[in-house]
Amino acid sequence: MKGLVATFLLTSLVLTGCAAAVPNGSATASTAPSALTGAKTYARLDSAGIEQIKKSRMAIFDMTSGVLTKESVGLENGTSQAPDVLISDGLMELNIEAPTGLISAKTDRLRLNGMNNRSDFREITYFLKAESFEDFAALIRDGVDRYGIPSEPAEGWIESMSSRPEDEGDFSLAPGTSTGLRVSYDLRYDGSKDVQVIIVHVHPA
Repeated sequence: MKGLVATFLLTSLVLTGCAAAVPNGSATASTAPSALTGAKTYARLDSAGIEQIKKSRMAIFDMTSGVLTKESVGLENGTSQAPDVLISDGLMELNIEAPTGLISAKTDRLRLNGMNNRSDFREITYFLKAESFEDFAALIRDGVDRYGIPSEPAEGWIESMSSRPEDEGDFSLAPGTSTGLRVSYDLRYDGSKDVQVIIVHVHPA
């Protein structure tokens, strides 16, 4: 009878997934992993998806394969749609999972070039902003460090503009490829304005 009771109790523990108590009063959690562990929600770019991005201030895209397909963001394969997401009262957090790294930014505008009949987007564009020359230079150097943008022309532009920060100076930096995608910075600087802009272009591998 004792053996039968012990077997019954052991079976109950297994079926209910209860934790077993340990001497110090803590519990050992079930070893079965949760189905939701590591779950994430990738952005969709249909009307409902764009509204969700605006509401959550978050957009995550999977480009680990080197491309972003239109079907993966809820659009028809081969559609010529070019989605544009604009946050009018703040910033969204953008994360692009690349083949060998992560492209991330806080931006108020995200634009995708879909003006073709391909199954994937040709380009993702977003905008970085700075309110001073020092902050602008810091954004450029961050791109050099994180995405492999060539440092020599970047530093050359910074050095040239540092002596005349009140002037205008537009410049396109060659793309960095350290993430497995091509990330290029178009510098749009005008010292007479309060806000300076870097247009970031992300192209497939």
